[in-house]
Amino acid sequence: MSNVNQPKIGRYITQKDGYKSFTHFDFPPKAGFIIPPKLHKKHEEAIRLVGKLDGITRLLPDKDFFLLMFIKKDAAYSSQIEGIKATLQDAVAAQVTEEKSRLHPDVDDIVHYVEAVNYGIKRAETLPISLRLIREIHEKLMVGARRTQHAYPGEFRRSQNWIGGKTPHDASFVPPAPDDMNKSLDDLEKFIHAKDDYPSLIKAGLLHAQFETIHPFIDGNGRTGRMLIAMYMHHAGLLELPVLYLSNYFKKYQKLYYQKLQGYHDEDSDIDAWLEFFLEGVAEIALASIETCTKITALRDRDFAKMQKLGKKSALSTLPIVCKLFGQPIVGVAEIMKWTGFSPQGSYNVINRLKGLKILEPLGDADYGQKYIYADYYEIFDDAFRDARAKERSTR
Repeated sequence: MSNVNQPKIGRYITQKDGYKSFTHFDFPPKAGFIIPPKLHKKHEEAIRLVGKLDGITRLLPDKDFFLLMFIKKDAAYSSQIEGIKATLQDAVAAQVTEEKSRLHPDVDDIVHYVEAVNYGIKRAETLPISLRLIREIHEKLMVGARRTQHAYPGEFRRSQNWIGGKTPHDASFVPPAPDDMNKSLDDLEKFIHAKDDYPSLIKAGLLHAQFETIHPFIDGNGRTGRMLIAMYMHHAGLLELPVLYLSNYFKKYQKLYYQKLQGYHDEDSDIDAWLEFFLEGVAEIALASIETCTKITALRDRDFAKMQKLGKKSALSTLPIVCKLFGQPIVGVAEIMKWTGFSPQGSYNVINRLKGLKILEPLGDADYGQKYIYADYYEIFDDAFRDARAKERSTR
């Protein structure tokens, strides 16, 4: 049920072909959105945890390597929301596996997602969040991706799209018609940069819901919109290192995620319910990310202490390799050769050294192209892998 105190964000208008599409009013409404005490309280808790996460990540050594794993995890879950079957392990292994047939074919879409996020983070150093940047990110996401079919990468749509159903007539939601969409996008861009009094995480939640309501691309809207959340938090100065990604939360509560978005863009908009769901997600993921960073720091200290026992020369040559494992925890001999310039035998010796320290362990049992995993580190990011590993240990 909608909140009678909140202004409406739009209404359905019948188009010439007989279907109804959602058409926005001015955004944000001239009267502004009303933030009730309950949402202010949830925002306070979420912003407290985001601040704590920011403090922890600022102290992380090797932070650029750790960031890669946060991005890969988000890429896997965000893609899975769209029906892509590949896993996080597929996404990490895709960087090193020579035999692509071992991996789920959908992994290509996750790889494109990772590239798009990395591009967006780098590009945002010189280009503020804008419609131009959003188009560029979408282009990186879609060009050459396995699922890209008539998606017009990097171009806002010039035709009607819809969600659910075979046509706009039986769809569960029909976004704005192209002419109306352009005004909605202009309002969105102005809202991003407006000097207003909206609490920052409330604004992030409104941005995501509004973007998904506009649905400006033929395909890839969900993934692009979820990238926008992390980029806005970084842009707003909430996080120096963009490590807070909500796709895991949205995947966990996928049905509810869609319900809350549907309620947001109903004619009787339930904006409060969407923002409550969003803020609870920020708090949950911020807390989980704090725990992740704490585990990473403890593991790093433990394994760096192990390397000191190797002797000075061996420790110095092994340390940079372990740092790279924080960003790419699945490797083979070829990757060690690439990182170090060692011969195949020298690289294999390094792997054996890391196996002896219980840092690396074999991944599977391949006859050719054996891969190795930094399992204690990787399981921090992959619950299913951690559970399977614990189960295996318990049956030994």
